[in-house]
Amino acid sequence: MNTKRNILAVAVGVIACSAVVWLSTSLHGGQKTYELEPHLTIPEYKTDVARIMDSYERLMERYMDLTESNISMVGMDMKYVITKLDSIDGRLTELSGRITRIETALGIQQPKTAANPKPDHQP
Repeated sequence: MNTKRNILAVAVGVIACSAVVWLSTSLHGGQKTYELEPHLTIPEYKTDVARIMDSYERLMERYMDLTESNISMVGMDMKYVITKLDSIDGRLTELSGRITRIETALGIQQPKTAANPKPDHQP
């Protein structure tokens, strides 16, 4: 019985030691692992071709803006020219009427054929 107690004591001792070792590793968590998520902002690397393409796109945008502004200026100039031509046409009509009245008062007859006939179509 003495040997059974000794074996039982050794078994309890081994179990106690293994429990202590197991608890110490479980309390410390064993091997620690960490996840690192770096939040670094590094500017993107551009090749020479990408820089050339970006420059070309900016140049085309500037050219399109310049063309648009020039076209709008031409449109405003055309409006001015049209109003000026309309006022000239009105004045010419008025002068033609006055000349007709003067010719009638002086007894001057109109020529039967016009020196410059009107064209069939207007440009």
